Amino acid sequence: MIAPGVLGSQAHSLPVRQVSVEAPSLWLIAAWRDFRRAPFLSIGYGALFVLAGYVILLGLHNVGLASLIPTAVAGFFLVAPILAVGLYEVSRRIETGDSPSFATSLSALGRNSGALAAVGLVLTLFLAAWVQVALLIFMLFFHQQPPALDHFLTGILTSPEAVPFLVVGTAVGYAIASVVFAISAVSIPLLLDRNVPALVAIATSIAAVRANWLVMLGWAATIVVLVGAGIATFFIGLAVTVPLTAYATWHAYRTLVE
Repeated sequence: MIAPGVLGSQAHSLPVRQVSVEAPSLWLIAAWRDFRRAPFLSIGYGALFVLAGYVILLGLHNVGLASLIPTAVAGFFLVAPILAVGLYEVSRRIETGDSPSFATSLSALGRNSGALAAVGLVLTLFLAAWVQVALLIFMLFFHQQPPALDHFLTGILTSPEAVPFLVVGTAVGYAIASVVFAISAVSIPLLLDRNVPALVAIATSIAAVRANWLVMLGWAATIVVLVGAGIATFFIGLAVTVPLTAYATWHAYRTLVE
């Protein structure tokens, strides 16, 4: 049960700014500077995401659920914002002139921990919902549990039901991802930086996305491309793309929230 005050009794958003279309490029430039300031720490954090990717991949394969790997990969995007807390702290400390370390970045977990845990719980619930909905969509079209990965690729995706299955699955995934992006675009860096309730951070994130919907649509697409490229390199590229995305998210927060 979440303690009173963790979510907050009110969900008034903080003031947000409107930004220009080149803002995401500026966020990435600033992120690259942060990466260069702490290259070993950045790659070390990124390597943890690479390792987690392999653990999930091998785990699903070993229990005969390799066909769920695409669902798990998609689900990664839903919980990645809370997993990057330490990386946001790296950017925060660089901004204040401190020298970040692995130990100091982990200290971020103890700051505003209740609100961070609340947002993490929300994202986890969205992940659980996505997995359940994805399974239901599969069973709706194919009336069976997901088969082994080789049969999934050769049998399922070449069947007449493949196109409507992919269309519906993509549409539902897009809807869930859009909601998650709106509530997490700046909420977690905000919670690290200011002692505000979770609902205020979420409301501020939604307000920032609404005020800059076109820019944020492009930023969301950029995140998908960056993280997707890391995944496409058998997860190795995540060692670079995840820190870059996290640092850019910090700078997005600093630009968007007054």
